[in-house]
Parts: sequence; structure tokens; C-alpha cells
Amino acid sequence: MKIEQIYTGCLAHAAYYLESNGEAAIFDPLREVEPYIQRAVKGNAKIKYVFETHFHADFVSGHLDLAKKTGAKIVFGPTAKPGYDAIVAEDNQVFKVGDYSVKIIHTPGHTMESTTYLLIDEHGKEHGIISGDTLFIGDVGRPDLAQHVIADLTEEKLAGYLYESLRNKIMPLSDDLIVYPNHGAGSACGKNMSKETTDTLGHQKQVNYALNPNLTKEQFIKEILTGLVPPPGYFPQNVLMNIKGYESLDTVMERGTHALSPRAFDAAANETNALVLDTRDAQKFSEGFVPNSINIGVDGNFAPWVGALIPDVKQQILLITEPGREEEVVTRMARVGYDHCIGFLDGGYEAWKNAGMEVDKIERVTADQLAGIIEAKPETPVFDVRKQSEYNSEHMLDAKNAPLDFINESMSGIPKDKTVYILCAGGYRSMIFASILRARGYDKLVDVIGGFKAVKDSGKIKVSDYVCPTTLL
Repeated sequence: MKIEQIYTGCLAHAAYYLESNGEAAIFDPLREVEPYIQRAVKGNAKIKYVFETHFHADFVSGHLDLAKKTGAKIVFGPTAKPGYDAIVAEDNQVFKVGDYSVKIIHTPGHTMESTTYLLIDEHGKEHGIISGDTLFIGDVGRPDLAQHVIADLTEEKLAGYLYESLRNKIMPLSDDLIVYPNHGAGSACGKNMSKETTDTLGHQKQVNYALNPNLTKEQFIKEILTGLVPPPGYFPQNVLMNIKGYESLDTVMERGTHALSPRAFDAAANETNALVLDTRDAQKFSEGFVPNSINIGVDGNFAPWVGALIPDVKQQILLITEPGREEEVVTRMARVGYDHCIGFLDGGYEAWKNAGMEVDKIERVTADQLAGIIEAKPETPVFDVRKQSEYNSEHMLDAKNAPLDFINESMSGIPKDKTVYILCAGGYRSMIFASILRARGYDKLVDVIGGFKAVKDSGKIKVSDYVCPTTLL
């Protein structure tokens, strides 16, 4: 069977391309659709359907643009109520893609419209399932997202639906089926996903805790809900965009890639409520940046952190990037619904500096330098901005936990009148944290280069491997 996984690492997202006898289908496409169109052109195929497994929370799907540009029909599973023209399929309904068949299996639980697509080859043999967020490799979809859109859909109700879907719809299927999930490790849509992006259903029945046949429904619900952390704030906003519709990416790109001179950029920053977002790496940002800008480096988990830290997807944004990367950054923000970039600094930070504009910087120290500072002054305040689970596993002795994920709560415990040192795993998150606090008036922040890894490797600072109660949350 001609089925290809198209994986995007920064979102841990998998779309799928199915092709047979001159016809193609795309499953769960990302916002930028040209790669899917070009893949069909390469195969001399026409895209007939865009299948959506559910209304996604962690990204804005490209189904609307793809349908508009190719004439393909959008297909959702039962109970979906999209605000645009689409086929709402019935359970067990079959769609033809060339000589292949795609069978609808309604599997509510992650969301109520969640659907698994059973792929059947030209000989009638069942090949695999495109499982969306119903079944991952090593995990299943979290059942607490839909309640942020529909209040009476409690996480307990959804977990119960998911149990029934897995036991009655998925587990009876053949062991040799290939499981093609929508996400891999790193996605916030599950809590225990494997780094592998496909597997056989039979192996998942053996190793996936959620498919343990001995779990009662009550035990399953408890197991699924244990350890869930609150989802990022942009998730329900993305769901609504996927349900109601959104602007074409072409429009978003045209608006966001508008070049502004340093003077025009400064004027736009002063005359609007735009957030100034600098996407350069932490080292370059620390050496000099536009005052009050925040740093989220594009060469990291960029889009998820944008979504986690900028509360409103409609927030106007002014960009500072490395010259030539503007289009990439606007695209990656649009993937998670941040469509309101209003321009970028032409020539980047160097143009700003060369124009004689005001600049700011953040001090950084090495792990060795930090060791000397602590030796001279043992009460030196150090804050570790990794997730609480990371901190609990191993951390620098006497460092306090102030997770970036919950920065508004974390910052309340950080003194403004003392020099404080900020670290994360390797330096990416700590600079995000420091830049946000700097924009809020904290001017005694020092970033630790290389983060906890550098501290541990130095061997000069004691680390603790037990759970420490000194957390700000």
C-alpha cells in the first residue's frame, strides 16, 4: 500500500499521504499545504479527500486551504459540526481512493468526533489504521481537552468513551495492522508517547498501558487521568479555529512578511499593542536586543512555546529574525494559530543597532563562574525553570524550581532587588524566561550558559537526585 508519513519534528506531528491509481488523500495536514500538493503532482495524482481525525487542539490544520486549492472534499467523522462545507461521515462508511478503501471507525474519547481510518488495499486486505489522537505509540490521547470547548464534557466522561472505543473498536482489529498516529514523543496531546512513530497493533496490545485488557473501566479512567498537567492555553483557541475556519495562510504570510525599517518598526511597536518577538538564538539575543522584546529561539520547540507563553492567538506580533528566516517564522507561528504578525525588522537586529536605536542585553555566566560565585556567597539565589518533573528527577542543590510553563506563577517568587541566576536544561528555556521577566522590569537576571547539563558536567556544584520540596508552585 502506498502510504507515506510526513513528520514535522517541532510539533511532533504526522500527516499522511495515501495514493492509488491517480487519486490521493491527505490525512491531518499542517497549515502550509504546498508540500502535499507537490507530492501529489510528483505522483501524477489528484487529491480527492482531506481526512481529519478530529478538530485538532495543538495545531491549525491545512484542510481549508488544501480543499480550496485542489477541489478535494474535507471529511470528518460522526458528530462533527464544522462551520464550512465538509462531509460528516457515518460510522463504517467507506470512501474510495483509487483502488484503496478508507473505512470510518468512530472512536470518541479524545474528542467526541474523533475517528480512526482503517486502510484497506486493492485486494481487500486491511493494512493499517490512521488513529489520530485516539491511539499513539505507547499512549492514547488525553481526554481533557474537549471540556475546554464544551463544558459538560468532563474528562471522566471522555475517558470513559475512550475506554469503550479502544475495547470495542480498536482492540478487536487484527494484530498485524500498522498503527499510524497523529503525534509522537514531545506532543502535549499525550503523556507517555514513544519516540517511534509507527508500530503494529499487536505489539501495542502487549506494551501500551492503555490497552491492558485487565484494566476495568474505572481503573482505566484513573490511569489515563493520573499525571495530566494543564494543556497549553492556545489549545482551545486552535480547536475553535479548526471548527469555525480561518484566514488563508497566503493572507497571513503577506501580512506577516511586511518589511519595516528600524524607525518604522519602532513606531509600530509604540503605536500598537504588538508584542516584539526575537527569534534568534539565546547567545546572540543576550549580547544585544530591542528593549522589551522577548526571546523564543526558532531553532528549538518554537511553535509550542509561542503557544504556551502568548495567551491570545490574536495578539499582534512584530518579528525580529535572522535575515532571510522571516517567512519560516511566520509559517511556524501560523501552524499554531498566531496569524497576526504585522511585520518584521528589515535587516534584523544589526540594522536596529546600526541605526543608533536603544539596545538592551542580558548577562550570562558559565557553570564554572557560577560555582565561584556560590562558593563566595552560598546564599546566591538560583532558579531552575525546567518542568517540575525534570527538576524532581535531578537538580542543582539549593536551586528553586520556577517552571517556564507557569511563568506567571513562577515569577512571583523571584526577587527584583537581588541578582538571581536562571538555568534550564541547556539554555534555551532560561533565556525565554529571563527575557520575559526583563520586559516586566526585572533587571538583575543572569543566565547560566549550558544550563543544568553544564552545571552537572562541571563537577563543581553539588546536584541532588531526590525530590526537593523547594518549588514555587
